[in-house]
Amino acid sequence: MTAQEPLAYDAFVELAATDPAVVGLVLKGSRAHEGMTTEHSDHDLYVVLADGAKTDLTRFTGHRTPELDLVVVSLDEFRNAGMPGFERYALARARIVLDRLDGVIARILADKARLTPGEAFREAGTWLDAYANSLYRSVKNDRDGHALAARLDAADSIRFLLELLFALDRRPRPYNKYLEWELARFPLPGWDTELLLDTVNHISATGDVSAQRRLFARVEEAARQAGHGAVLDAWGEDLHLMRRRKALGSVERTAYSEPRPYYLGEA
Repeated sequence: MTAQEPLAYDAFVELAATDPAVVGLVLKGSRAHEGMTTEHSDHDLYVVLADGAKTDLTRFTGHRTPELDLVVVSLDEFRNAGMPGFERYALARARIVLDRLDGVIARILADKARLTPGEAFREAGTWLDAYANSLYRSVKNDRDGHALAARLDAADSIRFLLELLFALDRRPRPYNKYLEWELARFPLPGWDTELLLDTVNHISATGDVSAQRRLFARVEEAARQAGHGAVLDAWGEDLHLMRRRKALGSVERTAYSEPRPYYLGEA
C-alpha cells in the first residue's frame, strides 16, 4: 500500500491503532458534528505521533482523497495546531478516536476550545474595534447614498461581530457552516439565538441601518460590561452615527418604512 492508493477510513484507523508510534487519532469536520454529515462528507483525521517517534505511517502525510484526508503530526505540533489560527475551532469540536495518553489528547482539545482570560480580552478588543469600523462605514455610506458599499460593509461587520461575541464567551468562532449548529447546542450567554441569527441574516442581506443600530446598542452594552469601554470611547463623536436614533413619537427616525419582522433590540 502506498500513500497514493485509495484508503478507506476504517482501514486506516485499524492500521494506525496497531502502530505504537501513534498516540492519538482525532476526527474533525462534519463527521465530528452530529447531524452535519452528508453523502459528500469525507473523514478529516489528525494522526498524532509520539514526539521523536519513527513510523512508516509518515508516508501518508498529505494523503487526500474524497473519503479520507490525513494530517500526520507530532504531539508537540498537535498542541500548537490552531493556537492561534483558523484550525482552532475545528479541533475545539473534534472527536477523539484514539487517546493512548490517559486523557492528554482530550486535555489538548479542551485547551483549544477555551480561550484564556487574557487572550479572550485582547481578541475581543480587537474584534470590537473592527466591528465598529465596518458598522461606521456602513452607516456613513448609507447616509451618503452609496447603497452597495453600505451593504458590503454591513456584511463585513457581521464577521467581526461574531468573532467578538465568541471571544467574549472565551470561545473560538465557529466556521459559518457550523454557526447554527454551534449556537443551537451552545448558546451565547445573554443572547437569544433565534433573534441573533435572524438579525445577522437580515443585516447581511440588506444592510438595514436601523437594524444595525439596534444591534450595536446590545453589543455596546455587552462590551462595556466586559471592560471594553475604552475601545468604544476612542471613536469619540463618531459613536453618535452608530447608535440608535431616538424615536419621534412612536416612529423611529429612519428611512426604513417597509414592514419587517422583529429584530434584536427592537421594542
